[in-house]
Amino acid sequence: MIILQIEHKVSNFEGWKIAFDNDPVGRKKAGVKRYRVTRPVDDPNFVIVDLEFENEQEAQQMLTALRKLRTTVEGTVMFNP
Repeated sequence: MIILQIEHKVSNFEGWKIAFDNDPVGRKKAGVKRYRVTRPVDDPNFVIVDLEFENEQEAQQMLTALRKLRTTVEGTVMFNP
């Protein structure tokens, strides 16, 4: 099992969650077996996402896709991923 962990600030968690649930990178098709979204108690606009994969290659491919997506949403939906 490989875990890819993403952490970043969001401008509005509810808005970010809608975008996340719309799945712009195709998590299931990319090999994500499970995911977990958490937030610290003291900062509800900080998001931690754990994506679980069976192998490192799938995780690396997802990381590449997320970096590409970041260029289109950074500064609006999320900050400093």
